[in-house]
Amino acid sequence: MSKIAPHIIDEILQTSRIEEVIGIFVNLKRAGSSLKGLSPFTDEKTPSFVVSPAKQIFKCFSTGKGGTVVSFLMEKEHFSYPEALRWLANRYNIAIPEDKEATAEELAFLNERDSLYIINDFARNHFKENLVSSDEGKAIGLSYFEERGFRKDIIEKFQLGYCLNKGDDFTKAAVDKGYNLEYLEKVGLVKSKDDRHFDFFRGRVLFPIHSVSGRVLGFGGRTLITDKKIAKYFNSPESVIYNKSEILYGLYFAKGDIIKYDNCFLCEGYTDVISMHQAGITNVVASSGTSLTKDQIKLIRRYTPNITILYDGDSAGIKASFRGIDLILEEGMNVKVVLFPDGEDPDSFAKKSSSIELEQYLKENTQDFISFKAGILLGESSNDPLKKAELIRDIVHSVSLIPNSITRSVYVQQIATLFHIDEAVISNELLRLRKGIVAKQFDAPDILDVPVEKQPLISDFIAGKTDSKDFHHEFEIIRLLLKYGTFEMKINQNEELISTSVIEFICQEITRDELSFESPIHASIFAIYLDGLAENTLYSASFFKRMEDQSIVAFVSDIESNEYELSNRWLTKYKIETKTELDQLYETVIDSIYHFKSKKIDLKIQEIQIELQSNSSLSDEEMLILLAEHMKYERVKRVFADKLGRIILK
Repeated sequence: MSKIAPHIIDEILQTSRIEEVIGIFVNLKRAGSSLKGLSPFTDEKTPSFVVSPAKQIFKCFSTGKGGTVVSFLMEKEHFSYPEALRWLANRYNIAIPEDKEATAEELAFLNERDSLYIINDFARNHFKENLVSSDEGKAIGLSYFEERGFRKDIIEKFQLGYCLNKGDDFTKAAVDKGYNLEYLEKVGLVKSKDDRHFDFFRGRVLFPIHSVSGRVLGFGGRTLITDKKIAKYFNSPESVIYNKSEILYGLYFAKGDIIKYDNCFLCEGYTDVISMHQAGITNVVASSGTSLTKDQIKLIRRYTPNITILYDGDSAGIKASFRGIDLILEEGMNVKVVLFPDGEDPDSFAKKSSSIELEQYLKENTQDFISFKAGILLGESSNDPLKKAELIRDIVHSVSLIPNSITRSVYVQQIATLFHIDEAVISNELLRLRKGIVAKQFDAPDILDVPVEKQPLISDFIAGKTDSKDFHHEFEIIRLLLKYGTFEMKINQNEELISTSVIEFICQEITRDELSFESPIHASIFAIYLDGLAENTLYSASFFKRMEDQSIVAFVSDIESNEYELSNRWLTKYKIETKTELDQLYETVIDSIYHFKSKKIDLKIQEIQIELQSNSSLSDEEMLILLAEHMKYERVKRVFADKLGRIILK
């Protein structure tokens, strides 16, 4: 059986829906942001099997099994890794090239994709650092976001940044880091003219655009200069990793709450999404200025069959956007509409309203698409019978696109009642319009959200059969690498602040003292990080979930299944600012490293004590050497105790 190419594996995993696949084998019911059912791996009466559509992982708390959709098929159907991938490819109609080795061109293409992702990660971190550390970034970029009313935690959450207006600041930084100039141009971060290279986004605040899994695909850059000759927004050009018609801004952050509330709010711009999130409405995405596409609608359908479109109160393009409503209906989804007051958009309205007021407005002003279209178009009819007839035909045309016949019948009744027309007349017009339309049936997953009981701690499941408490110090290091590895942090080196990634810092600290991991799973993951660094690559958690080694996939999935976030209501409603690990990332990393090293020193001290007590044949010189070592380790232990804020009592 031929090997499946990495980019095909990526496509299979991106396309597959874990809730759809597991739903074939397990009767799943709604439970919080997850789905729940009886374990397929053991006989149980109380459901303990949980599927998270947002994270695309499962966890069986009866058996401890967990992982991705591939892991499930390997456990349930006893497939090999390639067999599970081929089963999924067949279900989702993904072609796998058979029995041929990758050509040089194909390998070059794959290398290019990986390189562009790495460059975008570097760019995001560079622009974020500019925003908070450079004088220009703080004075221009950060002050702009603050004037827009964005809180620090929201700026950090959406990874907002700023490109210095110096011509080639980013270009020089990227080239100095060793990144290929050709790839920098392909991803649209650098432009060339007359052998001169300059930053494409210079002088603009930046909005990273993420994939569903959180990878940076491109950027939106807004100018802060008021000049009609200068485009307000620049977006990254399309590339092998960025296709704007297949992407929704904010979906990475919103997907869990879209499932939770069984609805997706759809707006137009970056700041609409960010302001809504800040106001507590987190199930919201944006088409980022492009006309809504079928691919974007299908993305939403992965998480809910319900879309609510948010329209600006003074939008001149409302009528033109009716095509978007028709596309949603054609895909078998439900669409509702909210129209903001004159002069308001989601961004401005969210800023001037409390969370409760915003929620109330959305609830009270949501209307079905028929009432919305009728309200807009009736205003143009001026009691003209011909225009009114055209309006009704327009609405019936939208209904004719709906694949489900029962849904169409319900809307026919509503149209007949609304316009006081015989239902048979509407039905005849509908039948006429249905001719030539091929109805497409979709099996949309029935997923909603209710609170789910607290899950067991991840430490209960790590390290296989070994008592996980023995390796808690190791686990914390690996957890930080998986959760924050690609994040940048500042460290003091020779009285100079420098930026480094969490991966680089932790790996340097561990390898410098020639320390190792005892738990096999921890050791394996750490070795992969070291291999990645040797190739100038920083691996994110999603990389490990695509691996063939299912013990690693299960481990990473367990960590993700036990992530908790404090509600933003602590700040928006109760005005209580809470600190997260991310707010204190440097302190958290340092603390974990000291714990790790302290544990290793404890083990060394124990070894020496055992040697002194059990080996009666030691010479005086050997005993003195061991005692000297013992004292050295005790001194180091006291230093670590001071760093960790502990007092050692003898």
